[in-house]
Amino acid sequence: MLKQRILTAIVLLAILLPALFYRNYIPFACVMLVLIGAAAWEWGRLNGYGQGMSLFLGAEMVALCGLSWWLGLLEQRLFLMWALASAAWVLGGAALLRVAVPGWPRIPRGLRLVGGLLALWVAWLAAVQARMVGINFLLSILVLVWVADVFAYFAGRAFGLKFTRVKLAPAISPGKSWEGVWGGMAGVIVLAFAWVWADKSLGATVPSLYTRLHERGWWLLLIGAVFLAAMSVVGDLVESLIKRSAGAKDSSRLLPGHGGVLDRVDALLPALPIAMMLAFL
Repeated sequence: MLKQRILTAIVLLAILLPALFYRNYIPFACVMLVLIGAAAWEWGRLNGYGQGMSLFLGAEMVALCGLSWWLGLLEQRLFLMWALASAAWVLGGAALLRVAVPGWPRIPRGLRLVGGLLALWVAWLAAVQARMVGINFLLSILVLVWVADVFAYFAGRAFGLKFTRVKLAPAISPGKSWEGVWGGMAGVIVLAFAWVWADKSLGATVPSLYTRLHERGWWLLLIGAVFLAAMSVVGDLVESLIKRSAGAKDSSRLLPGHGGVLDRVDALLPALPIAMMLAFL
């Protein structure tokens, strides 16, 4: 299993890194198009649709993103979209975590389907537009989610249930603790201020998300970093809730040793549009 995970990670990095660091955004947009299409296929399967319908949903997502690209949506200021998507994630995420696993099947399947596809479409737009802003800007968002996840894991292992008596969401993800969430937030705060210092020291031509927030006050940087870390946890928990309701361990087996695409991008789905909203307030 470990060899499988390492091999898959190497292959993914071999594809993603050249696309990310290419002189323009087009290769990255194409790679993301494939990943979002695969995620839409997984979404169909998690909602009880058969292989044919799920493949159609994947193709439909690719077509929707491609049409948005062709119509020039990526060149437009999409602040209203980021704001609406952020509000939907905050309110919808809170409502889903409140009803937990038993409440998911009570939502009409059509509504579930459309909501998930819209979340994927908005995430693609946000990721590609962030790359158009600059590599430093996009990386500052991606690394935030990864750091929150890594710090949460180690803080949870070291301090889980030592300061609180209840787990974060035992019915959804029994392994997560409040100590892990706090550890993830602490890691993100350190990352944010360190990145601001690095931008200034290295004379970054494209400011990171953190520098953009810091220019309007250190308090906004602090609040924004904590908020993004919290919403990355919400994205992770929402996907776990849906998988539990569907009786699935992973969203698919497309990435050997890592599960599916949704398993890898769940925390990014809310983080990307929220980061775009905060950056361009």
